[in-house]
Amino acid sequence: MTSALPTQQRTVLKRFPVGHPCGSWPADEYAAAQRAQGTDAHVVMDLGSDQFLVVTDTTTQ
Repeated sequence: MTSALPTQQRTVLKRFPVGHPCGSWPADEYAAAQRAQGTDAHVVMDLGSDQFLVVTDTTTQ
């Protein structure tokens, strides 16, 4: 018996440069504003592009 597991995908809502004078604060503030509107957003760092990404996770079947 095999059951299909849901997969998790991320949607990038906005990108912020790592070199910003305030660091990750703009990304953190944007994520907090998204959470206040009901979107489960959080900040991750993309080392390949040297950016902070505000993302939301979605689970698909």
